Amino acid sequence: MKKPPNSNNNNTQISSFSTSFIFSILPQITSSPGFGLAFLLSNSTSPPGAISGQYFGIFSNSTVRTVSPLLAIEFDTGRNPEFNDLDENHVGIDLNTVESAVTQTAGYYNSSKGDEFVPVNMRNGQNIRVWIEFDGTRFEINVTIAPVGVSKPSRPLLTYRDSLVADYVSDQMFIGFSASKVRWIEPQRILAWSFSDTGSVARDINVTGLPVFLPDSSSSSSISAGAIAGIVLGSLLCTTLCFLCLYWFWFRKNGKFHRGEEEEDNEIEEWELEYWPHRFSYEELDESTKGFSRDGLLGFGGFGKVYKGTLQNGTEVAVKCVSHDSKQGLREFMAEISSMGRLQHKNLVHIKGWCRKRNEMMLVYDYLPNGSLNNWIFDKPKQVLNWIGRKKVITDVAEGLHYLHYGWDQVVLHRDIKSSNILLDAEMRGRLGDFGLAKLYQHGQVAGTTRVVGTLGYLAPELAVLASPTQASDVYSFGVVILEVVCGRRPIETWTEDELLLIDFVRELYEQGELSKCVDVRIAGEYRIDEIENVLKLGLACCHPVPAQRPTMKEVVAVLLGESSSLVAQPGHLLSHLSRKGASDEEV
Repeated sequence: MKKPPNSNNNNTQISSFSTSFIFSILPQITSSPGFGLAFLLSNSTSPPGAISGQYFGIFSNSTVRTVSPLLAIEFDTGRNPEFNDLDENHVGIDLNTVESAVTQTAGYYNSSKGDEFVPVNMRNGQNIRVWIEFDGTRFEINVTIAPVGVSKPSRPLLTYRDSLVADYVSDQMFIGFSASKVRWIEPQRILAWSFSDTGSVARDINVTGLPVFLPDSSSSSSISAGAIAGIVLGSLLCTTLCFLCLYWFWFRKNGKFHRGEEEEDNEIEEWELEYWPHRFSYEELDESTKGFSRDGLLGFGGFGKVYKGTLQNGTEVAVKCVSHDSKQGLREFMAEISSMGRLQHKNLVHIKGWCRKRNEMMLVYDYLPNGSLNNWIFDKPKQVLNWIGRKKVITDVAEGLHYLHYGWDQVVLHRDIKSSNILLDAEMRGRLGDFGLAKLYQHGQVAGTTRVVGTLGYLAPELAVLASPTQASDVYSFGVVILEVVCGRRPIETWTEDELLLIDFVRELYEQGELSKCVDVRIAGEYRIDEIENVLKLGLACCHPVPAQRPTMKEVVAVLLGESSSLVAQPGHLLSHLSRKGASDEEV
């Protein structure tokens, strides 16, 4: 948490502040109770009597007012009638008690349609942006929300003005977010946050590239009665629609419309040949994937869905459908992908070609039958990958990453190294894939970027303050992969309360001289203690909080291949700071 604005000593005027943030709430089970989250100001990080499993984790109950000055803006996804909640989807302003002083159903006022109220579902995984303005001179709080992509509405959803607001703030307070911690899984995510206590409006947030958490179709409830009625009514028009569709296809195939569109889609422009001459036709990929059938859906990649396909010559491929970002031109996108297509290494997933149909790209990769590495380690796999297999995969990926950093005419930063992006071929050898976030730059130069990308748990700590990724930030992510593969644990366990993050867990056992205790119990007896401890030490070295103290991929490969043992034999060189929980701001 951070300290919020200070109030003046005379209690007649309070410092103003402005904040904006983006959150997402998506329960694992749609029928489970909703709990929501709260933005709060408090003079304590542990409000007296607060219950962790209820009341956003900051109140004791609905009748006892908390002793600490506390002001909270709640985004509640559940209804408690005893608190006078309007519904299961509302926003409220709480002053020292869970019962809101003012509340309103979640939504926004559309000024372009005469301030028409548009409801906003806060529990379906969509990214929602919040603006909160606190005017200390007028004792006024304004709260506005809207889905990401909608400009800030001119009319706030909630306005509360009362001089008693001064009673709920103190000279110094903490600001942050809080939510109930319960056995039902309802992830509440803060994706971006901007704050200003200087009297000016909080800095705008760059919303491009933010992850979107969609509901799992497998957990949805059975089809509703309304949907059944729609299907029945639609079937009455089936015959007519069939004739219309047949006519449309005939016209498209034989008419001028077809010829014009076909020329637009299939004509290869000169600049496309400059970047990458290997192009598949849309018809070929459509046939190979059986019309992009759901039965052939392999999963979701960094930019879109991935389907299994079989070309006419019998070659099995993976086809990724990419909806190109309007903020990145198609030509620039193809230039970047074409560079990736020229990468050739046995431990990288090869890009075989591409197809363009208007604003949609289809990238064709080698098909690897054994899926991603995480499926052989996590989520109770049918067959657990043994230690020999894990060591081979770690070494394979290290060699592939070494090639990206040093073995090509440009430096390639992957920027999203994680176990789910490591695929296994028919011989269970590892290949690094999914280059959707990769960046290329010349040797000796510095990579430039405008935003932080990657996956939480694998991101190097310096990326929180530095704009540019480096080879060292890739090394950090690879170090996390080493630890999770050896330990059989994810970097972040979201459902646990007291367990440490994986890096801290391994580091503490290292300090205690009991490093082997963190090894996955499912591979017990398959390894030598000194060998597996050396691999764990290597993982910790790669995860060093100071980028300059991390080994290069050249050194990592040398250790894994047994060509060098200096990194692990002399831990004082690379592990000298492992006893600390993290680096200082000056070091980073």
